[in-house]
Amino acid sequence: MSDTAIQPAALWSPQILMEERPCGTVIVRQAAPLEPYPPRMNDRLLHWAAEAPDRIWMAQRDGDGWATVTYAEAARAVAAIAQGLLDRGLSQDRPLLILSGNSIAHALMALAAQHVGIPSAAIAPAYALVSTDYGKLRDIAGQLTPGMIFAEDATPFAPAIEAVFGPEVPVASVTGTLPGRDCVTLAELRATPVTEAVDAAFQAVGPDTVAKFLFTSGTTGSPKAVIQTQRMLCSNQEMIVDCYAFLRQRPPVVVDWAPWNHTASGNKVFNLVLYNGGTYYIDDGKPTPKGIAATIRNLREISPSWYFNVPVGYQMLLDAMETDDQLRRTFFRHLSMMMYAGAGMSQPVWDRLTAVADQMVPGGVLLATGFGSTETGPFALMCTERQDQAGNLGVPARGVVLKLVPQGDKLEARVKSPSVTPGYWRNEKLTAEAFDEEGFYRFGDALRFAAPGDPERGFIFDGRLAENFKLDTGTWVAVGPLRAAFTNDLRGLASDVVIAGENRASLAALVVPDWSALRALAGEDLEGAALLAHPRVRDRAAQMLADHARRATGSSTRVTRMMFLEDPLEFDRGEVTDKGSINQRAVLRHRDELVQALYNDDPRVILPAQTGGE
Repeated sequence: MSDTAIQPAALWSPQILMEERPCGTVIVRQAAPLEPYPPRMNDRLLHWAAEAPDRIWMAQRDGDGWATVTYAEAARAVAAIAQGLLDRGLSQDRPLLILSGNSIAHALMALAAQHVGIPSAAIAPAYALVSTDYGKLRDIAGQLTPGMIFAEDATPFAPAIEAVFGPEVPVASVTGTLPGRDCVTLAELRATPVTEAVDAAFQAVGPDTVAKFLFTSGTTGSPKAVIQTQRMLCSNQEMIVDCYAFLRQRPPVVVDWAPWNHTASGNKVFNLVLYNGGTYYIDDGKPTPKGIAATIRNLREISPSWYFNVPVGYQMLLDAMETDDQLRRTFFRHLSMMMYAGAGMSQPVWDRLTAVADQMVPGGVLLATGFGSTETGPFALMCTERQDQAGNLGVPARGVVLKLVPQGDKLEARVKSPSVTPGYWRNEKLTAEAFDEEGFYRFGDALRFAAPGDPERGFIFDGRLAENFKLDTGTWVAVGPLRAAFTNDLRGLASDVVIAGENRASLAALVVPDWSALRALAGEDLEGAALLAHPRVRDRAAQMLADHARRATGSSTRVTRMMFLEDPLEFDRGEVTDKGSINQRAVLRHRDELVQALYNDDPRVILPAQTGGE
C-alpha cells in the first residue's frame, strides 16, 4: 500500500446536453460555459514567479542528481533570451526552429520566443538525426523560413543544418559550433541586458498571436504546420483544470518523457505544469527495451501526481513493478491519475495496471484516456468515470461542441471550440478542407456512443475513416476497432497490429511483436527470425488466432492469418511517428511484399490452430 494515504482525486461533474437534428447529425456539449482564461500563457509564468519564486519549475538529470530551475530563475532567463531574439530580428515570419529534444534549455528558448510574440517550432530530432535525405526537414524549412535554429548540442545536427538551411540562418546552442556560421550560446543569450522592448513586445501579445507551430507527423505526406495561438493554449488549459480539479488543490508533479514536438506533451503536459505552478521532471528515458531503464530510475526517485504514458510504456513499467517494490511505492505515493494515449491499450495491460493501482492505493487510481488532436489543443474529450476496460474517450470539455455527422453507418467527429486551430500556416487550401460549412474542425475519425443514445456515458473510437476499406464482398472493415480488438486477442504477444485485406476475401494481419513476451514464451534467449519461428511462439499465436476467429461475428471482424514483423517499423518511411503510433496505410504501402506473402504459402504465415477451425 502507498506510504501516504491520498484522497480520491477531485474531478469535474459535467452536465451534458444533446441536440439531434433531422438530418441525423448530433450535437453534444456541456451545459456550463468555459471559465475565463488569461490572454497569453506566459502570464502564468510571471504569476508563479511572483507567488512561488523558489518553487522548482523544471528539472532534468545531471549525473546522480537533478539540475533545476525555479520559477523566478525561469522568468529572468526568459526575459533576457527574449531580448536576444528580438535583437536578432526574429518574428512571426522568421520563427525559432528547435531541432533538439526535451531539456531545460529547450523549454527556456521556447518560452522566451513566445514571451515576445515570436513563434517556435519543435521538430522531431529524428528528422535531422535519423533521416538520411532530410526530406521532411526541407519541407518544414520551406514552410517556416526560420530566423534562428536552436540545437542544444550543435555538433550532431551540423550535417542536417548545413544540408538544409542557408548560411544566413544563425544557430543557438549550449555546446558545439558550426564553423562559418553565426553561432550564439544560450549562456550569451541569458546574459543579454533586458530593455523596455521586451515588456512592450509582451504587452502586444494577445489571444490571436501565434505562440508556436506544431507539425503533424507527416505520415501521409509532408508535415503540416498547425498554428497554435495563445487563445488555443490558454483556453485548453482552463478546460483541463476544470476537468482535473485536483490540480487547483495541489500543484502537479509530472515525470514525463514524451516529446515536446507532439501536442500531447508539448502542449498539454508542458502547459499543465506551467498553468498550475507545478514541477516538471524531464524523464530521459523512453518506452523502449533500452530506454525504459532510465524511466524506471527516475520513477524510483520522483513521485508524480499526474502521469502520462503510451500503453507499451505502462506494460514495461508493470514488468518492472512485479519485482521492484520501491518503484511501486514511489510511483503510487502521490498519484491522482494515470492517462494513456498514442495507441489503444490492450485488456491484459489494463487489467494488470488497475490491479496494481488497487493494491497500492485504497480505492485505486483513475486510469483514463481522452480524444483530441494537434489541431484541437489537444484536449477535447475526456473520460473520468471508472471503466472496466480501455477505450472510453469520455465527454466534451467545457467550451467544446462535439458534432457527430452520419457518414454511411458511421458518425464522423467534428469539434468547435476556442482551443481549435485557425488553420495551417501558409496553406489556405488545407485550412479550408479541414473545416465544414459551420466552422467545425473535421477529425477524420468516427466515434460511437458507449451506450446507445446516452452521451453522458461517453464515446468510443470507431475508426479512422481514411483507414477503413472493403472486402471483395463489399463489406466495410472498421480498421481502428479491429486493430484494438485483435491486439487484445493476442493476449500480450503483440504491441500493435496492422490489418490487411482490401478487396480480398478475408482479413490478415502484420503483427508488431512484444519481443520480451515472446522470449519468455520460448524460454530461450533468441532474437529475430529464430525467435519468431520458435514452435512455442507459433503454437501460442495459432491458438490465439483460433480463439479470435471463434469470437468474431463475421468476415469484417475475423483475422484469418497473421505474420510477425521481424524488421522494425521505419520512421523515415512514415510507418511510425517518434511517439510510437503506427500509420496503417503507410505500413501496407511500404510492405506490400509481406501483404502478398500473407495470402500465399509463405512459411512465416501463422494460421489458426486446427482445434479452432477457420
